[in-house]
Amino acid sequence: MNGKAIMVQGTASHVGKSVLVTALCRIFRQDGLRVAPFKAQNMSLNSYVTPDGREIARAQAVQAEAAGIPAEAVMNPILLKPGAESRSQVVVLGRPLGEAEARQYRERHVPRLAKVVEESLRELLERFDVVVIEGAGSPAEVNLRDRDLANMYVASLVDAPVLLVADIDRGGMLAAVVGTLALLAPDERDRVAGVVVNKFRGDPELLRPGLEFLTRHTGKPVLGVIPYIPEPLVDDEDSVSLDERSAPRRAASARPGATAEESPPVVAVLRLPRIANFTDFAPLERDPGVVLRYVPPGRPIGRVDAVIIPGSKSTLADLRWLKDQGYHLEIKALLRQGTPVLGICGGYQMLGLRVADPLGVDGPAGEEEGLALLDACTVFLPAKETHLVEAEVTASAGFLEGLTHTTVRGYEVHMGTTVRLHGAQPWLRITRRGNVPADVPEGAVDPAGLVFGTYLHDIFHNDHLRRAFVAWLRRRRDLPPVAAQTPSASGTPSGPVPAPPTREERYDELARIVRAHLDMEFIYRLLGISRPPCAPRGHTP
Repeated sequence: MNGKAIMVQGTASHVGKSVLVTALCRIFRQDGLRVAPFKAQNMSLNSYVTPDGREIARAQAVQAEAAGIPAEAVMNPILLKPGAESRSQVVVLGRPLGEAEARQYRERHVPRLAKVVEESLRELLERFDVVVIEGAGSPAEVNLRDRDLANMYVASLVDAPVLLVADIDRGGMLAAVVGTLALLAPDERDRVAGVVVNKFRGDPELLRPGLEFLTRHTGKPVLGVIPYIPEPLVDDEDSVSLDERSAPRRAASARPGATAEESPPVVAVLRLPRIANFTDFAPLERDPGVVLRYVPPGRPIGRVDAVIIPGSKSTLADLRWLKDQGYHLEIKALLRQGTPVLGICGGYQMLGLRVADPLGVDGPAGEEEGLALLDACTVFLPAKETHLVEAEVTASAGFLEGLTHTTVRGYEVHMGTTVRLHGAQPWLRITRRGNVPADVPEGAVDPAGLVFGTYLHDIFHNDHLRRAFVAWLRRRRDLPPVAAQTPSASGTPSGPVPAPPTREERYDELARIVRAHLDMEFIYRLLGISRPPCAPRGHTP
């Protein structure tokens, strides 16, 4: 092995491990090093497709993008996708291995997958200067330690120092750090090189006594205090983050004191129990022309300007849940009032006449009547479609007016095939899957141009398509374009709203924030690498 490894672990899930790994990947790249991310085992329904058609967790794809390299299956050799009936689909090196319950996975799969983890990590270390490893959950789950492939086992494979991240925003940070270290075995505790406090807001001087106590009590230095970042610069991986986003955010185009008629359009996303790939909607969250709202279970959709049914790991189970909640009636009532409805992947399947799973591919075998908003039917097949996709718009209905023949990029991850019947027309044509030319009609739109379905994830990451969608919603409300609607301090328009930052700009901003609050000199010493002479100096606590 030629490369060096450093690992980021956390006191719990959702403390900011993925974000810190992304930031470090960007920082090392900016400093001229060849860097790659790695996470041995990820449990997530937010997935992505590599250029060679392999499926990995979205977080590792984002980290690879921040590092300036293509995503590879070896960066996330094991992906667990939770489904119905307490089972998960096991994806190994980007290919589905099958379904397994938790006990079955631990007893049958973990022992033989340990070798896959080791080989994947060592392969990356042969090709890169630095590998930034992300842990999973907490390393202190003593009941899982003998089968934990994602935390200290990985660090021990390559003698990687560990940064322990704690979230101060949720409270109990000192107890979380002290408790985690106390529950680690002595050799594991020795591997922890320092603590990073994340999501801090307030006066740093008030925190200082707590940090000094932490260092005295544990013997571990605090390497940085990362401030709370109100607008996420990296797409969230864990659906627990949706708890924080159920209430709509105020759009940049909203005037103080605006009436309901003047307020920006609201786009509602149903928060399905097994929602998948909700990162599809991150660009809408950041778009200044609309407000995105996730509808939590048990809450009505209410008065909105568009409804989106997202992807699902278990389409049949979530379709039944949607009906049990009465959302099918509310969606149809909104559609009769002219409210557009979009479905992506599993949501697309639900929009049709029927969903059938005769072989039990997606859960227990069965079938269910769909919402009958599109004249289409879906049947689940054992083969999983995973492709990076390039397509062109072929329809001009609804928000697609003026977009015909424009290029759209995204990716497919699904196990069903959907057949359009006479009342539905495709609105996309796939021209390339991976590196292979294609000519495949894709998606479906109803004759009225109000109901759209597609298998393509990342559809709203295409700026021109998203802007057309937002502009269409605003026109339908007789609202002016966003560029003419920015409020000044007095509440009057004062010029154009700046475009949302690109992903590259967000990675650079994240790196700037983290570098300013993290002791990068210490981290370079941990790695045994001389800090590149032109690299900006980081924060020294």
